[in-house]
Amino acid sequence: MKKNQFTGFFTDNRILLLLGLALFLLHMFTNHQYGFHQDEMVVVDNAYNLDWGYVEYPPITPFLTRITLSIFGLSLVSARTFAALAHSIILVLAGLMARELGGKRTAQVIAALAAAIAPTAMAWGALIQYVTFDLFWSVLLAYLVIRLLRSEDPRWWLGIGAVIGLGMMTKYTMAMFTAGIVGGVLLTNARRYLKSLWLWGGVVLSLLIFLPNLIWQIQHNFISLDFLSSIHERDVEIGRAAGYLIDQFISCANPFFIPMWISGLIYYLFKEDGRRFRAVGWMYVIPFLIYLVSQGRGYYMASAYPMLIAAGAVVWERRLLSASADKAKSMLRIVWGSVAVGALFSGALTLPIAPINSTWWDVVAEVNEAFTEQIGWSDMVKSVAGIYAGLPDEEKARAGILTGENDEAAALNIYGGEYGLPKAISGSDTFYLRGYGNPPPEILIVVGVERQYIDMFLDQCTVEGTTVNSYGVDNDLAHPPEIYLCRKVRLPWQEFWEKIKHYS
Repeated sequence: MKKNQFTGFFTDNRILLLLGLALFLLHMFTNHQYGFHQDEMVVVDNAYNLDWGYVEYPPITPFLTRITLSIFGLSLVSARTFAALAHSIILVLAGLMARELGGKRTAQVIAALAAAIAPTAMAWGALIQYVTFDLFWSVLLAYLVIRLLRSEDPRWWLGIGAVIGLGMMTKYTMAMFTAGIVGGVLLTNARRYLKSLWLWGGVVLSLLIFLPNLIWQIQHNFISLDFLSSIHERDVEIGRAAGYLIDQFISCANPFFIPMWISGLIYYLFKEDGRRFRAVGWMYVIPFLIYLVSQGRGYYMASAYPMLIAAGAVVWERRLLSASADKAKSMLRIVWGSVAVGALFSGALTLPIAPINSTWWDVVAEVNEAFTEQIGWSDMVKSVAGIYAGLPDEEKARAGILTGENDEAAALNIYGGEYGLPKAISGSDTFYLRGYGNPPPEILIVVGVERQYIDMFLDQCTVEGTTVNSYGVDNDLAHPPEIYLCRKVRLPWQEFWEKIKHYS
């Protein structure tokens, strides 16, 4: 291939796609070292029990997981395929946003890489969780809004409406990003679109897409609102919302690109050449203030940073092009150095590649608790299976497994089949809605329940095993570690079930 042909092959689009492919392959080759995260366990179990809604979240994430499980079977790599793909597309979208804002190749590549190596984005790309797809829909939404404002073609409102609907079917915090769009329209010259039928067509489309989950919520007395309220109250009480402001600088965006996203925000809100895109600035400011006042967690804003970085990369590139040769070289060295160091920083802390119980592991496990919660599931299932196997045959037919949390029940349901275990039940979240079976079990193997509750609700209980993992890693699964065998429930089952209902 001649030089000009080689150069012609690497168009802007192909470069972004190749970068996205490289990121996808990075996840595929690194996301299999440990085990499923506790939240992933619940997603996988829900994927085997598809519905239009769940207590914890809307239905999109379990649905996507079911697709990969049906095609490739159950494994870490297969279950996490769509998460890796979503992260890769986010990289491409960040570059495309920079292009729509007037950026040339350098700005597009810098924006794409800087957005992709944000610690939160890197971590979510390695896990099958609803936050991963919330990030994807939000970045896609920002891209569509920028396309709308640049082209002034109102037909983009249909795409915007569709993405809002899909976002609401993924995570309800899409409502906050939507509030940002509403505010951006009302507070800028984008008000002109209020007269457009395309805008209102987008509104109708978003509602139609969200309607099945809304009906599910109505049928279940809006149980997810109770869940979200309970979880928010818990997070505030234990201090999880205390780091909201600092998280904007160290995890939502890569710390090495703080100046870039700040300059992007300034571009949207205050620069004359950013006037056309002023509404995008409000898409950041309004959700930021809502979460600040309501004491939201820091990562809730992660989806807003790719659009800021895209604008910041364009601003940086314009300075680069107008700088002297020596200054331009310095600027390039700084930004490429930031990409390299920032990628190493994020990758080392968020990708599941550190050997367990190494010094590296000790550091990342302290910083990123998601790793410790991926350890010990097979040990727990084997312990329960051993207890169940030791029961007399006549007792096995009357035995059940009760867990304190939904992740324990999910793990037992996913992996217990090979041991012939009965389906686990729990009073936590969606498992509460599924009930305790008919007839209810008479003998219970109890996992993850504190002794005080054992004594309160159950009788004739003995400790028969533990959930301590073979690596000695301390995590939620080991608190409490005792596995009980109980032969009597003190209350009628319906009353007992209501007593143990809780959100986690």
